[in-house]
Amino acid sequence: MLPSAAPPNALFAEMLRAARELLAVRSPLDAELMVSELLGTWWGERPPRSSHGDVEELVGEGLVSYAAQQRSPAALALLSGIACLGTPRQAMQAETAALALIEHGVVRPPWAEHVGAVTAGECYVNSDAFGDRDEVVCVYSYAGEEPHALVMVVDYNAGGMLRDGWVTSQVDRLLERCRAASAEDGDRPARATFSQVEAPQARRLLETALTVTEAGQGPPPSDSFASYHAFIRARIRTLPPARPGYGARNRAGRASANSPAPWSPGLSNTGPWNTGHGSGWGAATARRHAWTRDRRAMLVAGFLASDEAEDLSDTRAASRCADHIIDYGCDRDFGRPLRMSPAKVATFLLDWLPRKVLLLSAEQHAMPHVLAAWVRWAGRRQGLAAEMIAETLDAVFDSMGTFAQVYRDPTAFGLDAALVSRLLPDDDLEALPRRAFAFPVLRGMFGGTDLAGLDPAAEADRRTLLAADHNDANGRPSGPLHIDRHLALADRLWRDDPPELWEAAQRLLDRGEDRHAVLHTLMYVIRDSGGDQASLIAALHDLPPGPAD
Repeated sequence: MLPSAAPPNALFAEMLRAARELLAVRSPLDAELMVSELLGTWWGERPPRSSHGDVEELVGEGLVSYAAQQRSPAALALLSGIACLGTPRQAMQAETAALALIEHGVVRPPWAEHVGAVTAGECYVNSDAFGDRDEVVCVYSYAGEEPHALVMVVDYNAGGMLRDGWVTSQVDRLLERCRAASAEDGDRPARATFSQVEAPQARRLLETALTVTEAGQGPPPSDSFASYHAFIRARIRTLPPARPGYGARNRAGRASANSPAPWSPGLSNTGPWNTGHGSGWGAATARRHAWTRDRRAMLVAGFLASDEAEDLSDTRAASRCADHIIDYGCDRDFGRPLRMSPAKVATFLLDWLPRKVLLLSAEQHAMPHVLAAWVRWAGRRQGLAAEMIAETLDAVFDSMGTFAQVYRDPTAFGLDAALVSRLLPDDDLEALPRRAFAFPVLRGMFGGTDLAGLDPAAEADRRTLLAADHNDANGRPSGPLHIDRHLALADRLWRDDPPELWEAAQRLLDRGEDRHAVLHTLMYVIRDSGGDQASLIAALHDLPPGPAD
């Protein structure tokens, strides 16, 4: 954790003392890993509300500036490492500062001349049979010397985030183990698929996965990830980018016969790009967009007509449950509604459904049974091994009791079901608090209109609902311009755009501020941002104002 109470120079001095160990190492790989661990000290920390930018800008560039003033071998060693592993701004500043120290006669460590000579070699992907994750293996060296492999784990049950990473110098042994693990063992099917991939494809996937991790909206990565973050980021940048027209050539099947096969992990119906064509993240996005409402409905119909679904007594509830299973697979699992695994069904039942979906009582009872039937049906369609289907079914059965405990039905707390359904036409249970905050008046009469007949999801009805709310709050009518500002805010709260808006509203409410005052504060922040989303988010981070304000 970053010691927030420490003065910046005291913190930087402590880091520079730790950097003295860089003078004792001889391997450029060891030096890079040490610098990465140092930079990881503050990775993932949130900046103070009164500041703009991220912690890497606030602390990382401050460390570079401090080291540039020291004129010591440890400072030069640290700057040499940051020049290779830092953000682009850090790298530029660190390189300039390092050259200045060299001009003043400071001697740089012997490994420093090698860290900039990193070259990328072969890339591989190790996909597990369930399609839960990919291990991407990238081989590097320093101009042919000191080969090493970086293994990075992409977790598709966590939004496709880069979850973990580690380095090994035992490259040949690692590759042998991966190939052995992907080989069939008698009658037992292989539990992984290991193959070589083209470096531009690996870079495209890893850049996207790292972006998901850095956004911090999913579960936390591994405990050791912060130490490897800067190293991983720099190594991904070393991979060659995709050439113009690269994806089109692969989709047309015109790749060179001597090059690795176009990457489509899980072409055996388990990977995220099971499209039969294309590769990379762009194909996953196209796949997701291809799942139209009609296509999803046809999949539901096929399932309900199957032998696996014949014991489901409540067809209507089963249909609704199947809708949610398909939506989760299409929208959250990269267009893979048929992919089922123990990890995926547990995440679906115990995390996503309780947070995101409003189920009727009959649907709550039916969901685990429908999911079990879906696992059997999807597994048969994909040709999965019986033991893999059985493992997934065990996960469904093991989750049933917990699902009944963790799922919370808003109507059980005295909320009217019809009112809740008006606020949640998309079944997004997570949206209920912020939408109720945006539209608290949904009943009664206003100007001769029965508010109970208005739809808060319809733009035409929102003005009347907000006018009724504002009139009730002030005891007098409001002008159209003022209601327009309320409409703009309510629309953003409805869509959760950006999420920081509702977070700021909750902080203000927690301070005891009146709801209507909070609405006005948020309206003025939106107005002052002038339509700039980045400025809006920065201003929302500053709410509520600190004591000095």
